[in-house]
Amino acid sequence: MPSFDYAAPTTLSEAVTLMSTAGTVRALAGGTDLIDQLKANRRNADLVVDLKHIPELQRLEADSEGLHIGAARCCSDVHHDPTVNSLYRGLADSTGLVGSVQIQNRAAVGGNVCNAAPSADTTPNLLTHEAVAVIAGPSGTRSVELTDFFVGPGQTVLQQGEFLQELILPTPPENSASAYLRFIPRNEMDIAVAGVSSFLHVDPATKTVLKARVALASVAPTPVRARAAESVLEGKTISADLISEAGNAAVAAATPITDVRGSAEYRNELVRVLTRRTLGICLERIGVSV
Repeated sequence: MPSFDYAAPTTLSEAVTLMSTAGTVRALAGGTDLIDQLKANRRNADLVVDLKHIPELQRLEADSEGLHIGAARCCSDVHHDPTVNSLYRGLADSTGLVGSVQIQNRAAVGGNVCNAAPSADTTPNLLTHEAVAVIAGPSGTRSVELTDFFVGPGQTVLQQGEFLQELILPTPPENSASAYLRFIPRNEMDIAVAGVSSFLHVDPATKTVLKARVALASVAPTPVRARAAESVLEGKTISADLISEAGNAAVAAATPITDVRGSAEYRNELVRVLTRRTLGICLERIGVSV
């Protein structure tokens, strides 16, 4: 591994100063991606700034704004959190799929987001929950909707000296639920050939879909919302035919490639299937039958 300097700040202001240092500075939230990238010479660094010792970046709590997830809080903590398992079930699904248990104990949700891999497991559910990224930097903090956070594979809107401070997920309404599923060639510890997260808010009396969100992984240069599928669902009475129509519509957001892990056509079919299945899981979690 190439040599680099290392710093472990304990305050936001110290971290901002270090992140603004001249040269190539990398933020380390968990390091499960970054260290491997440095070892393989896929990334370089003059300075690595370990953010795990900053209290604000370890935050995991709900308040009137919603659920706050500090950028360095590990996946295991999020996966087992009672609020997450009660109100954000899709996030519990996805954080339990990031590598092995050992990796989940170290890897951070914020790091999974900032790595900006199209196949990231946590990102689709964060998109369906309309998460907001709070970014710290030399000019203070700014908020960016997560839908606008990704600009390409491995690329985000983060500028020199900036780093992700936390993610905020609005409190979901009653009679709503989310779910995440992916398809992988192996039983575990693999990246998604395709992944889908769905969120539904349904009126249980009329079975009308009041709000729908669908997001896809591994089928575009960045994680992407399937807005056509959302439009199919919203304002309609939920039914098996409507769910099937939404699955077909979700493919419109996919621009998959063909590689050794699957063809573009195969990935499109996975989007259809996984969209239908995650919508069905949402309905089961809400307690609405079709």
